[in-house]
Amino acid sequence: MKKFTIQKNPFVVPTDDGKIIKEHFGNAINNNPKLSIAHMVAPAGWSEPFQTPEFDEYTFIIKGKKQFIIDGETVVLEAGESIKIEKNTRVQYSNPFTEVCEYIAICTPAFAMNLVNRED
Repeated sequence: MKKFTIQKNPFVVPTDDGKIIKEHFGNAINNNPKLSIAHMVAPAGWSEPFQTPEFDEYTFIIKGKKQFIIDGETVVLEAGESIKIEKNTRVQYSNPFTEVCEYIAICTPAFAMNLVNRED
């Protein structure tokens, strides 16, 4: 029995905002509720509503910049930088910049829509 898994065909999460989400491990791809790892590409001008997730989220920026509004404080990360946002923290993610932002997101427990708590 192999003690490793290679992921060559991540689950592409359907979106309607131009963002590309490819989950390599997590709820959508292998029913793992403990951890999710996704490769994301956020187009210029993209944003999500404020949310208060019930999971820790780690973000590593590969290319471009990403803006976070965390409990009222604006933070901008650039390529090579990372952040951990603790669960139950009010946050808004966006890319108000002119270039695409490519990044990796890791959530513990795994990302699930019923745990995001997005505001209307």
